Amino acid sequence: MKKSALAFAILMLTVTVFVSVAVNTKCIVAAAEDTDYAIEHLNHSIEVMYNGYVFINDTVRINVTRWAPSYFLIGFPYEYGSYVLRCIAYNESDVFPVSLGVPLEDRVGFYGVKVNFPRGTPQVFTVIFVLSNDLIVHNATNYYNLKFPAFPSLTKPVAVCNVSIVFPEGAIYFGGTVSAFVYSKENLPSFTYNASEVIASLADDKILVLDVEKLETEIRINEVGDLEGADTYLLKNKAQMDAGFFEVILPPNASNPSAQDQFGRRMADVKPTDEKMNRHNITFTLPLKTGDSTRLTVRYDMPRNYIFQEGANRFAVNISLFQNVNYYINEVSTAFVLPEGARIVSLEKTLVGETYSLMRGVFQEAATINRKGIISLDSFSAEIVYEYSPLWLSFRPTLWIWALATIGCAVLVVWKRPKAPPIIVVPKVAERLRPEYIRSFISMYEEKRKIGLEIESLETRVRKGRIPRRRYKVQRKTLETRLSTLSKSITETKEKMLTAGGKYADLTRQLEVAETDINEVESNIRSIEARHSRGELSLEAYRKLLADYERRKEKAETTVKGILLRFREEIR
Repeated sequence: MKKSALAFAILMLTVTVFVSVAVNTKCIVAAAEDTDYAIEHLNHSIEVMYNGYVFINDTVRINVTRWAPSYFLIGFPYEYGSYVLRCIAYNESDVFPVSLGVPLEDRVGFYGVKVNFPRGTPQVFTVIFVLSNDLIVHNATNYYNLKFPAFPSLTKPVAVCNVSIVFPEGAIYFGGTVSAFVYSKENLPSFTYNASEVIASLADDKILVLDVEKLETEIRINEVGDLEGADTYLLKNKAQMDAGFFEVILPPNASNPSAQDQFGRRMADVKPTDEKMNRHNITFTLPLKTGDSTRLTVRYDMPRNYIFQEGANRFAVNISLFQNVNYYINEVSTAFVLPEGARIVSLEKTLVGETYSLMRGVFQEAATINRKGIISLDSFSAEIVYEYSPLWLSFRPTLWIWALATIGCAVLVVWKRPKAPPIIVVPKVAERLRPEYIRSFISMYEEKRKIGLEIESLETRVRKGRIPRRRYKVQRKTLETRLSTLSKSITETKEKMLTAGGKYADLTRQLEVAETDINEVESNIRSIEARHSRGELSLEAYRKLLADYERRKEKAETTVKGILLRFREEIR
């Protein structure tokens, strides 16, 4: 009986093991079949944009042999991962969600991207990467060194992989780890790891290694339907040499461009470089040095055909944005300012993901669209529908007429008012000042200047960490209290000296003019320091302005010393 039970148990264990193995084998086969596809063809394009950013386009054709995959893995060596700014995957009819920085199966050393196919597997699709311009170096005049992945890294082999390196027109291959700008490879192995570089010769500065940190566009629509545009660029030079100009791209059919620098000064004439794309070169007032930033504004006119009338008082403005952009822009802000009295009805965009804001004033409204990381693929049309009554054309003239009428009535009333008898003013007799009074004034003024120097020294010491913050506050408060008391006494003394007339009054007026110059210069110095810290003022411009202001301050202080010396001579 025991032997029969033991034999039955062994039989059941054997059957269980075989069933488990069969099920596992079936699952493994099913899992293998679930991703059973081949990569027939891949076009790998590496394009260098105008400001040095690298645009990689991978167009993939796959052949599904059994089961369609629900995702696709693509990448490149991990060293390029930190340079990735954007990734987009799409085909003719859909945009696919992507996951960045994923592993390529169980392999290390790769930066992977997972392209998900939620609505079925396409036969042909494109994956685009935008990489930083830190990968390109302007070695010397007309020579550029570009680092890039020569082939994409995939989890399956590729039957045919065609590669093209695209520089601006006129580039000549000079050398590198690849043989030419165009090459191909058959049977590209899976998990290919390739970090390459190429050197190109390119004339005429068709690549400027710089960042377009911000582009602020303002489009104003006036009462009669005319449009005026203004593009303000914030640029930072990252090349190893100075930049002399920058290429801007205006909206289609924009005309009469003019440029201003960050100080509002008119720059050299804007020169067209591509009339079809409406591209123009702007020459900097001073060369933009390595690591420096600058701001420039381009103003232009736009035709009325951007505005369509949809009713008696309803209009729509439809403008295509970023249509011909050939560089990467970190941040973009586009504002549409409507005429006074217009009211926004709707704001439509052809792309999802824009953030926008509406500004509603008492008489005027505006809409602003904000985006980050702009390339040419992000072009879209923005349409704003608004209502506007032609009666608002007379709004401003009516206000002026009412204002002039009010002023005229007030003048008439004053002119017709009975005149009061004239008041006889008795001139004051000049007061004679004693020498002790002048000596006291000179002593107080010199003590005031000494306290000012002590406050400057105290701020320098606390900025360098030589004294504790609490001690600094106590000492500064004490000095400011003394300074306030002295300033009040000095002001009272000045009034008496002005009343005394003669030389004392003349010297006092000269002293006040010199003090005003010093206060104005100190205010200007604080202003340019703040602008330089915000990046609105280049280092060279800051140093030049600072030197001018310091010369003015030194001249005014010399005048003050001379006046005090004259006071001493008068009381001897």
